[in-house]
Amino acid sequence: MIGTLYGVGVGPGDPDLITLKAHKVLQAAPVIAYPAPEVGDSLARRIAAPHIPAGRREIIIRMPLDPKRFPDRGAYDKGAAEIAKALRGGEDVAVLCEGDPFFYGSFMYLFNRLTDAFPIQVVPGISSLMACAGASLTPLAARNEVLSILPAPMAAADLRERLLRTDAAAIIKLGRHTPKVFAVLRDLDLLDRAHYVAHATMPDQQVQMLADIDPEEVPYFAMILVRKSGVGL
Repeated sequence: MIGTLYGVGVGPGDPDLITLKAHKVLQAAPVIAYPAPEVGDSLARRIAAPHIPAGRREIIIRMPLDPKRFPDRGAYDKGAAEIAKALRGGEDVAVLCEGDPFFYGSFMYLFNRLTDAFPIQVVPGISSLMACAGASLTPLAARNEVLSILPAPMAAADLRERLLRTDAAAIIKLGRHTPKVFAVLRDLDLLDRAHYVAHATMPDQQVQMLADIDPEEVPYFAMILVRKSGVGL
């Protein structure tokens, strides 16, 4: 008998936002796996910590944070092999993923390596998108409005074109790309409609209008929400 692989969304940061189903899986799974930087703690592990019983075996998937090396195929190959060994031994494995496993989640890289060989269940989690909307009291979209998810690393021209064609947008993966995004939004006269949220639901959460922040000092875990209309609810 082989074990089941669970992709567990642990939410955006506040441990209280983990779902009841995720909690049940963590209480039952004998093996917990999660990504972590080459040096330091795992954010996903830190979020889930209050819900992980003592004595669980842990598989730490160490990987570089350098965007030029991500995703590190070797790290995911090694992690998938260790997880596969546990599954073949009949142990269930819960893989922790910040936010939701299938919304820009790291779990998908393990999923692609293991889905043909093992039973898999995905436990959805509250994504950063929903957390940022709640933190900033910003409705994402209404009625027939179109919401676009735009990664900040995309080219400025592409970002501008997509913003012109959408009703509302969430711009993610900011960090060093923020000055470029800031400039595009300013040129489109959207700064006054752009909300900025960093570290949503965490103790150091920051919520401001984008026009009030320094674009040179923005972390990776930040998001910009833009809704052109603001009416019609």
